[in-house]
Amino acid sequence: MGDAVLKASYGSWPSPIDAALAAAHDGRPDWVGTVGDEIWWTEPRPADGGRRVLVRRRTDGTEEQVLPAPWNVRSRIIEYGGLPWTGVMRHGQPVVVFVHFADQRLYRYEPDGEPRPLTPVASTGRGWRWAEPRIDLVRGEAWCVMEEFTGEGPDDVRRALVAVPLDGSAADDRDAIRELTPARHRFVTGPRLSPDGRRAAWLAWDHPRMPWEGTELLVAEVGDDGELRDVRTVAGGPDEAVAQVDWSADGSILYTSDRSGWWNLYRDGIPLCPRQEEFGGPLWQLGLRWFAPMDSGMIAVVHGRGATVLGILDPESGETVDTDGPWTEFAGTLATCGGRVIGVGASPRTAYEVVELDTTTGHARAVGAQHQDTVDPAYYPEPQIRVFAGPDGRAVHAHVYPPHHPERSPADGELPPYVIWAHGGPTSRVPLVLDLGIAYFTSRGIGVAEVNYGGSTGYGRAYRERLREQWGVVDVEDCAAVARALADEGTADPDRLAIRGGSAGGWTAASSLTTTGLYACGTIIYPVLDLTTWGPGETHDFESRYLESLIGPRADVPARYAERSPTARADRLTVPFLLLQGLDDAICPPAQCERFLARIEGRGVPHAYLTFPGEGHGFRRAETMVRALEAELSLYVQVFGLNPAPQVPKTELIT
Repeated sequence: MGDAVLKASYGSWPSPIDAALAAAHDGRPDWVGTVGDEIWWTEPRPADGGRRVLVRRRTDGTEEQVLPAPWNVRSRIIEYGGLPWTGVMRHGQPVVVFVHFADQRLYRYEPDGEPRPLTPVASTGRGWRWAEPRIDLVRGEAWCVMEEFTGEGPDDVRRALVAVPLDGSAADDRDAIRELTPARHRFVTGPRLSPDGRRAAWLAWDHPRMPWEGTELLVAEVGDDGELRDVRTVAGGPDEAVAQVDWSADGSILYTSDRSGWWNLYRDGIPLCPRQEEFGGPLWQLGLRWFAPMDSGMIAVVHGRGATVLGILDPESGETVDTDGPWTEFAGTLATCGGRVIGVGASPRTAYEVVELDTTTGHARAVGAQHQDTVDPAYYPEPQIRVFAGPDGRAVHAHVYPPHHPERSPADGELPPYVIWAHGGPTSRVPLVLDLGIAYFTSRGIGVAEVNYGGSTGYGRAYRERLREQWGVVDVEDCAAVARALADEGTADPDRLAIRGGSAGGWTAASSLTTTGLYACGTIIYPVLDLTTWGPGETHDFESRYLESLIGPRADVPARYAERSPTARADRLTVPFLLLQGLDDAICPPAQCERFLARIEGRGVPHAYLTFPGEGHGFRRAETMVRALEAELSLYVQVFGLNPAPQVPKTELIT
């Protein structure tokens, strides 16, 4: 690389980060655990049909993929999935129980043989799904969460805590699966046994609440026969969200609750480290883990305000000691083994990798899925953490990624185009980590701003609840506030602003295009577009009553469901847009897009609608992600008048 910096128009800068490279590095390692002294986790394989593989790291440091193709270790429970595997050592060999994505059956695997099914083949269209298995070798069972569909509709479902025999006797006999408790709640997340095995604790909630709105922490006695008795609620309620529960080594019950307005950690109801920061997060998947008790009595925690770090909490003093290293964000997955803690961390310069912390020495190191610079890091974006002023002066958190290239600078007087990214959820948060999808744009001279709009997690319950009955208002206003501020301060070209988002972010993008008049174009990915139909019967059960809090009780404010929907406001849409949709999406089905397109037919709005067979909610296949990224760039090239080098395949916009 030479030292010369050439002047060139934004959007024309040559970049080594192409769509194939970005797609190959999409996703992250997840669901870390230990089997004996070994570290195991799951990892994405975009180039292999998007499957997730189970990876084993032996004590000598060697790694291996445990199961060959087509095995895919991934659960579809509540559609977003959950912890899909567990393992123990027996006679020096691992015994693993896992969920296979294709048929959603539980399997038992040992290295000397093929996986053996433990649960039946589906008897209905959706059948059974499983998550959070925990092996009990004494009873010869795997305790887990069962999701059982009783009919063909998405609402024909029940969930329960069950024990699945490890000998395979339930593979052809549903009655051999032992239910631990009556199915008294619509949703449950897996039980945790106390150290003496005499008590169990788990979480539960019911419609219309989502788990970040209100959950119950239940405790029961475990009988000699393995049945759970004397079930009682010890924490939580309609307005208190308990995000995780576990037991300490001395038999105390540990849990994270937001009763103070922040997800803090409690032991037998007493706060251990009261702070205005989060020690938990939203349960979008079953089995997420933000704390892990250690044999020493210490507790490994993922915590922070906004960004999350890995630390060790002393429950007696309430003090935390955080991990040194390059990682500035940790995911909600943790495991412990003796004095070791295993997590998944990343930073703006490194992708997510499996991290091991030795608490005896304080040394942390990446031990799996280690980040490797596949291009010169000089092309990585240099993000800024910003807080903008929204309507009424409210704080709006965002990450701003200006255009960045080691050998290019803009033409004199030119302002860059910017794309505002609205995250999904909407009860979620976008972390500040290296994302080659963002670098794909910034290295070409297109800025990106990710907005953690009101309703996002990481900033306390009050910030989350800004979106209560205000979805389509607060999220749209906050994204617009960031876009306008960037334009007003001379950071972005006000005539070359775009918005994009997927899922709930797709809703925000579409709502923004039909209300604000601020954006020149937009990219809408597997979105919610029509609230009058998105609910019971059309979407999956988990979110089927989510709109009761995001919009308001349907029976009380029916008109609001129509008024807020981009489909109902399609006549206001005048700018070009790109619509991307997986045809197997059970959460935001293609019918949402089709109704929206029908409303703009013949109105002369330039657009492209790309559909992807075999893709659900969230693209996983490399070829899909390449096509989607290139189509998005093509939209901006055409609308903003860019001249990229090299040229990107053109996506035709029809009217």
